Order: sequence, then C-alpha cells, then structure tokens
Amino acid sequence: MYSKEALETFLKKQGQLFDEPVAYDLEEAAEFLEECMAVEVKSIKEVKAYLDDAGADVEGMSLKELEEASEVFKLPSGKYLIVEG
Repeated sequence: MYSKEALETFLKKQGQLFDEPVAYDLEEAAEFLEECMAVEVKSIKEVKAYLDDAGADVEGMSLKELEEASEVFKLPSGKYLIVEG
C-alpha cells in the first residue's frame, strides 16, 4: 500500500516519467503503482541502494543526480517514491 502523499505526488508529477497520464485519480494511481511494483523509501541513500540492487548503473551518480532521475519522485515529507516505467 502506498501513502496518500505518494499517490498525490505521483498524480501531480507523473509527466516527469510518462508522456501521457497513466492515472487520473488516487485509485488509478494506486493500481498503476502496484502493477509496476513501485517502492516508497525513506531516504535518497535507500533510493541508490534500491536502484543498485535492481541492476541500474548508479555507481558514478551523485545523490543530487539520483534525486533528479525521472523515475524518482521526491515526496513533501522527504521520502521518495521509485517508479520504474
């Protein structure tokens, strides 16, 4: 299950990852995130660890570069949502 904060942020910022909207309300956002197995993590270091474990080449990336990656959504609370499109 995803936090309301994550769902709202994804709805608002989904254009950073997709050319067209993939969800139009919180329920559709939750279903989409479940389908693509999105992950909510507490810190940018956890983002790096997750992407590294998933096989992404993040070795030379700074934490700032990771934060700006299209699949990484920074949440207002400081947590992160990782959505692999």
